[in-house]
Amino acid sequence: MRKTPYQVVIVGGGISGLATSYALMEEAENTQTAVQCTVVEREPRWGGKILTHVTDNYLIEGGPDSFLTSKPWALELCRTLGLQDQLISTNSQHNQTFSFCRGALRELPQGLLAFRPRRVDTLVSSGLLSWGGMLRMAAERFWPRRDPWPADESLGEFFRRRFGTEAFENLIEPLVAGIYAGDADELSIESTFPRFRELEREHGSVIKGMRKALANAPAPPRSSGEATTMFMSLRGGLGELIRTLVETLRERGVGLIGGVECLDIQPPTPESEMFHVMLDNGDRLPADAVVLATPAYQTARLLRAFQPEAAGLLDGIPYASTATISMAYPAESIGSKIRGFGFVVPRKEQRRLLAATWTSLKWPDRSRAGETLIRCYIGGRGRETVLEQDDSSLVECVRGELTSMVGITTAPTYTEVHRWKQGMPQYALGHRDRLAKVQEQLANSPGLYVTGAGMYGIGIPDCIREGTKVGKQLLQDYAANHSTKKS
Repeated sequence: MRKTPYQVVIVGGGISGLATSYALMEEAENTQTAVQCTVVEREPRWGGKILTHVTDNYLIEGGPDSFLTSKPWALELCRTLGLQDQLISTNSQHNQTFSFCRGALRELPQGLLAFRPRRVDTLVSSGLLSWGGMLRMAAERFWPRRDPWPADESLGEFFRRRFGTEAFENLIEPLVAGIYAGDADELSIESTFPRFRELEREHGSVIKGMRKALANAPAPPRSSGEATTMFMSLRGGLGELIRTLVETLRERGVGLIGGVECLDIQPPTPESEMFHVMLDNGDRLPADAVVLATPAYQTARLLRAFQPEAAGLLDGIPYASTATISMAYPAESIGSKIRGFGFVVPRKEQRRLLAATWTSLKWPDRSRAGETLIRCYIGGRGRETVLEQDDSSLVECVRGELTSMVGITTAPTYTEVHRWKQGMPQYALGHRDRLAKVQEQLANSPGLYVTGAGMYGIGIPDCIREGTKVGKQLLQDYAANHSTKKS
């Protein structure tokens, strides 16, 4: 009978790695399994792309500013960690989003990505689509299903085929760019919006399928007083989720090693059944199992010596670079120039700005009274040359965009730039097949696991879901292997 704890080393201290560790320790407690878990992160801080900076006057999110509640895993984790009182919803008084199209901000209908716009008159009055474009979009219900059925197709090809070029370029593409910072003609529909493909395959139409699904959906449970909106955050910023996770893991005995890089993974040998994780501080961590919760290109580097085929496949996942620029202005200088939560910019407009969020209108308590906080998003696939500029030049670039697009001419009183080099994985055509081949190769290295935003979902809920799966799988595999050895 084994007397030493099951030793797990997780490389990567972003939300994926932390969620994996949390799920592992939960499962260990439920199964009464002795586990020693260590998480290694090369940066001195935890959280990866989740970065909240709180000053005396502002709360600034350098990375994502919220999580999607229709994917429940982030919301559930917040509640499990006792953060339910800190959850905040978007401001219902400003629940509008715009698209910058043909020189003006034009309102996007709510419920657009569910293809059930709540107010069709908004679509008509906004001028986003011509009458021909609206008729073509509505005709999707009668448009023939693709035959033969392709294994995959680009997101751009799918939405043009189903809804027409005008609806794709003015409505759908800018929303997708805001999520993936990608080129829709390169992204895989199967890996980004697989549900839409399923609806076409099952019902012959996305709109028909979506309406049927909504009609058959069970009524939502009665609220206990907590308002839930499509996007939610935490009163102290998303960094509160990371801080609470880290505190909880420490309390459960997880070793957290920050500011130290993993240099190499040595696989088990005939002489030793353990992995060994080599760190740049000279430490050599033995492990029964290793989880790589790092960007795909970093995972590839660590696997190349003993899993060259998996490394090559992971290296083929492209990444885009982006930056967020937050700026504060006297509220009186902004006046009525801004409305709603912000706006997105279609690629065809050929602007440097991807999107802008009116942070002070979207969330409560993000800036001091009398000031307006704005967050701008630039870069992305095919638009990364702008990031070659230094921070002050990026600020001036964004100021110029806001002047010409919105009419904001006042100089900001505060600015903050956060760069994310190779920060956004791109789920290109064939992404799912690529991942299936990666898993086939990893099956040859029992005890080795891979997770992270480069795999099965880029959002915070996706990363938590996948990390939780891996955390539970670790204990299931250990139990199965332990049982086999005993027999």
